[in-house]
Amino acid sequence: MSIRNVVLVHGGFVDGSGWQAVYDRLRADGFNVSVVQHPTLSLAGDATATRQILDRQDGPTVLVGHSYGGAVISEAGTHEKVAALVYIAAFAPDKGESVNTLIADPPPGAPVPPILPPVDGFLFLDRDKFHHSFAGDLPAERAAFLADSQLPWGVDALAGAVNEPAWRTRPSWYLVATDDRMIPPPAQRAMSERAGSTVVEVAGSHAVYESQPGAVADLIKQAAGAR
Repeated sequence: MSIRNVVLVHGGFVDGSGWQAVYDRLRADGFNVSVVQHPTLSLAGDATATRQILDRQDGPTVLVGHSYGGAVISEAGTHEKVAALVYIAAFAPDKGESVNTLIADPPPGAPVPPILPPVDGFLFLDRDKFHHSFAGDLPAERAAFLADSQLPWGVDALAGAVNEPAWRTRPSWYLVATDDRMIPPPAQRAMSERAGSTVVEVAGSHAVYESQPGAVADLIKQAAGAR
């Protein structure tokens, strides 16, 4: 295995602590793992925060993003140390696309994420609907904690457009969460196909990185061993 470094990038409404179980599994297998704690204020700022962590890596790195984190790794993944990309139920925008453009035309019958109207430029998920929509396969107590510890998601982050998508120049892997009620699985499949990703499908909610950490870690290890 030539890649020993992994950098994990969280999505909207949550922070990097949700990667704990994936982190533990990768560390146990000898990987050097870093978690980016970006503020989700703007795509440019979050990409900069990610590049700062990539600068600290001592060699080739697998860059992993969940949800909005997929937009971040698409923007930051052109960094010279990034050897592979892994998308976990994530957005994978093309050049000029943003999260906003990717969610603008949902397929008929797709569940609508319970995002509350913006307040002072920030978004939250409806607390009472968080469990069902974001974390349906997590215990109610854990979902309640995530709902009550939400990281406000800046509207500017959703509007940020990708300049040069890293998946056009880096090999990519994609985990489709088949029970996702935030990003419809058909949309995940379409983005992964466009990116030419190696795809696995896992029965899991949008919080699949917490509910199925073994499957997520296995895909990251696959990406690390493919070069």
